[in-house]
Amino acid sequence: MKSGMKVKLWGVRGSIPSPHQTEKLDNKSYKLIEGFVKAGLSKTEEIGPYLSCLPGYKVHGWGGNTACVSVHSPEVDIIIDGGSGIRSYGYQLMSGPCGRGQGIVHLFMTHVHWDHIMGLPFFLPLFVPGNQIHVYGVEPDTRDIFSTLFKKPFFPVPLEMIGSTIYHHRLEPREPYKIGNLTVTPYLLDHPDPCWGYRISDQKNVFSHCVDTECTRMTHKALGPDLPLYQGVDLMTFDAQYTTREKYERINWGHASAALGIDLAIREGVKKIVFMHNDPAADDQQIADVEDETRRYYEQMQRMARENDREVPVVDWSFGVEGSEHIIDNP
Repeated sequence: MKSGMKVKLWGVRGSIPSPHQTEKLDNKSYKLIEGFVKAGLSKTEEIGPYLSCLPGYKVHGWGGNTACVSVHSPEVDIIIDGGSGIRSYGYQLMSGPCGRGQGIVHLFMTHVHWDHIMGLPFFLPLFVPGNQIHVYGVEPDTRDIFSTLFKKPFFPVPLEMIGSTIYHHRLEPREPYKIGNLTVTPYLLDHPDPCWGYRISDQKNVFSHCVDTECTRMTHKALGPDLPLYQGVDLMTFDAQYTTREKYERINWGHASAALGIDLAIREGVKKIVFMHNDPAADDQQIADVEDETRRYYEQMQRMARENDREVPVVDWSFGVEGSEHIIDNP
């Protein structure tokens, strides 16, 4: 990629990893085979085209790892959060400079709740001498996570033996931080403990990471100095752990519904939203049902606008799948 940004989702679950249970996998396999037969297909070479025509969640699911997102640009790569999804990203990094002890990793933390740090002890670049791991965060407890995780009885390898060199950087709220060709600015989200979203921009493209937020502040006045997180955004990852009903049953739990993201996107002109931080108790079909609920809500908003002779911006939205990539490359 010669320009722009590539955002990849390495973990899309919230709270705790949610691998498929055996009986769920059996049921998924049965339905796939049943559908193949009902479609009148029988040849091996027909399997690939058949699977490619199905919604992705019916084949491989949405993903079970907790939050981790990477942002790739021509000059620098950064990671947001160290949930269990960071383990897979670490394997990929080991095929490059990190595997030779020449890697430089930039890790931005939103907050240090367990689901956002649990993958760090299994992030292989940490254990390679010569690698530099730069950790960034607004809250002072970001510095403490490594000394807490890497000690007995929580983990057998103590911090002083992990190999790489860790550098901690304290970010100022709402103050831009320049790294390579990217400018990263932290803005406060609405979460029981302080949690910070990130607006990441180069000269042409803007990505905002807005996960672990209840969106108790929605108006311009309420958002105040944090409003820029949602303005002029090309791509936004957004918390959608709950259905609309669950959102209002679980006040102060710190998470949102996709409908709130749709509202923000329409009002602020966000071009594309990818919803993530899925409820760990929701199986693949239940997440698909939330996606259907979101589609009905979005279509209703569009219909109401037309009936009142108002123009509502078109929003490209989807529920994120673990491993999916999203490219922003404005001319």
